[in-house]
Amino acid sequence: MTSTAEPVTGRAEQPEAKAPEPMISVSGLRKSYAVKHKRKTTSVEAVRGIDLSVFPGEIFGFLGPNGAGKTTTLRMLATLITPDDGTAVIAGADLRRRPAEVRRRIGYVAQGGGTVDEVTAREELVLQARMYGFGRAEAERRAEAALAAFDLSEYADRNCNTYSGGQRRRVDIALGVIHDPVVLFLDEPTASLDPQSRARMWDEVRRLRERGMTVFITTHYLEEADALCDRIAIIDHGEVVSLGTPDQLKREISGDVVSVGLAGPAEPAVALLSEMSYVTKVETPEGEDLRLYVSDAGTAIPQILRSLDAAGIEFDKIELQRPSLDDVFLAKTGRSLRES
Repeated sequence: MTSTAEPVTGRAEQPEAKAPEPMISVSGLRKSYAVKHKRKTTSVEAVRGIDLSVFPGEIFGFLGPNGAGKTTTLRMLATLITPDDGTAVIAGADLRRRPAEVRRRIGYVAQGGGTVDEVTAREELVLQARMYGFGRAEAERRAEAALAAFDLSEYADRNCNTYSGGQRRRVDIALGVIHDPVVLFLDEPTASLDPQSRARMWDEVRRLRERGMTVFITTHYLEEADALCDRIAIIDHGEVVSLGTPDQLKREISGDVVSVGLAGPAEPAVALLSEMSYVTKVETPEGEDLRLYVSDAGTAIPQILRSLDAAGIEFDKIELQRPSLDDVFLAKTGRSLRES
């Protein structure tokens, strides 16, 4: 009997790799507050229907000015306040149906911190571990490991009011991860820190990601979001206006940015260049070079040089700059985040 089956001439097709399930999945999240003013109560919508997904092992940034809705969103996801509407699933647990399970799987570090002045870092960490249900011996072991991991052993038995701002912030984060959460929420982790302490905190956050933790941070620092975050959601007035990697967001900006260093006052150059058809916008950041937004730098730069020279306006440099996250924010909202 002759077989009619087709011969196998190649390898069996491999199933396509599935995209990872989100570690945080948010849909339609909303929150309003009642505000009283001059005997009249009005409703203020702080968060207006946020949708986003955060994947395992990401450092995900929420970038926006103060009052944009960042902290309100974070506090909802951390189960500290109840959403008015919307859904969220965090580390496999439904935010509304299983808030206690969400709390067991996350760490949360508030912007204001949680250390007590008259208590040592070791005491804080042991107490935090005990509150998560660990016995005394295990709590002390975890505290010792956290002190070493965050380079705090030298100060472990001094009261927290003797620490620098950067040291206290490291204690705050150690408290947030003492129970080994799979997701860590950090609200403005480097606010009020000096540049050296801020850079060190970035290293600590990267180290947590290397341990497999998913980190969700809020920030209003453009440089922090650009340097630290794998993906960013830009939020303004309670809404996500753009989302992607830093490079993807910058590529959304059409045109170029030209920086001009002036030898004298900026006003004459601003008045002149604002009228030029090849310049779409002129910015004068305080203490910085003039910034011109143009559709094509190759065409615009020669015209800028001729215009300034003809008007007798002296300048000492002109250069093409890569669009920044502030340019993205400006394009999406009509104003600069630096100014906000």
